[in-house]
Amino acid sequence: MVSEILSHPPTIETERLILRPLTLEDAEAVYTYGSDPEVTKNVSFDTHKSIEDSITFLRKILDSYSKGIDPASLGIVTKASSNLIGTIGYLNWNADQKRIEIGYAIAQPYWNKGYVSEAARALIDYLFRNSELERIEAICRVPNVGSARVMEKAGMTFEGILRKRVFFKGELHDMKMYSLLRDEWQGKNSN
Repeated sequence: MVSEILSHPPTIETERLILRPLTLEDAEAVYTYGSDPEVTKNVSFDTHKSIEDSITFLRKILDSYSKGIDPASLGIVTKASSNLIGTIGYLNWNADQKRIEIGYAIAQPYWNKGYVSEAARALIDYLFRNSELERIEAICRVPNVGSARVMEKAGMTFEGILRKRVFFKGELHDMKMYSLLRDEWQGKNSN
């Protein structure tokens, strides 16, 4: 099941969004948020300096689809405008430990509108329904209050701060760890 999800990324529909596999035609939209230093200061990828950086990013994603490996990202598209406004994906899939990490980035004009929380809930539901996962986790830099709020709204529990957990952009960062366990998810979805 893991390789099926990785090699055939799903299309997931929510009330306001469609989460779908990315294509090279998404390069301009990816560049829109990928070139914004306010967006990229809290993610692991570097700020895109040109459209070529966005095309390279998309080629890596398409390569991961074709090989059935993680990380795999989905585009976040609004139903109202059909615009790609960001990405959400999964990485660090550990089939033996039955856990995965999710991550996301979204264009600044769409911040604080609940889009990423909606996308995260939908992806979490999809992953629990279609895999043997027992744990879905996400991390964010300690100062990234918006991302922490997304995880909480998606039903995840704050577990603590992982000190100097991630090295990116030239320095080590303390990260907040959130997770949702299968039995917690089932309890929330049994009503």
